[in-house]
Amino acid sequence: MISTPNRRGEPHIRDWAALVDGNNHQINRIKAEAKARGVSISIVCDFIHLLEYVWKAAWSFHTEGDPAAELWVRRHAKAILEGKATAVAGAIRREATKGALEPSARVGADACAKYLTNKRDYLDYPSALEAGLPIATGVIEGACRHLVKDRMDITGARWSLAGAEAILKLRAIRCNGDFDEYWRWHLDQEQRRVHCSGYAGGVIPVAE
Repeated sequence: MISTPNRRGEPHIRDWAALVDGNNHQINRIKAEAKARGVSISIVCDFIHLLEYVWKAAWSFHTEGDPAAELWVRRHAKAILEGKATAVAGAIRREATKGALEPSARVGADACAKYLTNKRDYLDYPSALEAGLPIATGVIEGACRHLVKDRMDITGARWSLAGAEAILKLRAIRCNGDFDEYWRWHLDQEQRRVHCSGYAGGVIPVAE
């Protein structure tokens, strides 16, 4: 969304949102682009990516394959979704300290707590969900695979930029179920360009 021309979404009545994995450079670029365009953008860290940190933390307190780890992750994930990321970070740190874990054993716990603390401004999942914003990139990645990869990533295929864009526009129209309406519009435009433009007032005379 951020890399597209500013004309997208005119007159900008919809809220803009960006999903990230927490990369600082990525976040800084999004903020810079938003400022340049004079728009406000909600930045949300991908919840599935965050869960990877929570699972790594779980293995600091549970042996590999322990069913209790799933309950531990579920409890903390629920709290994070409720907007308690910093509280969860503190709880994980305290649990590691209370358990007297060796530095090597608490690496996952510390990494998770650090991520939750550093990215707390982008973990407001309650507000995102209330606003109907996505909190994971799965649907976006799935759309990219279906719309782009399944068509463009064909063995031996070679695409020019203009050709690829033309194909993807048609594919998007077809996937959205708008092809019939588009084709009627296309034929009308061709009629105007090829025929009507050759007559005064753009009106084709009726044969007598």
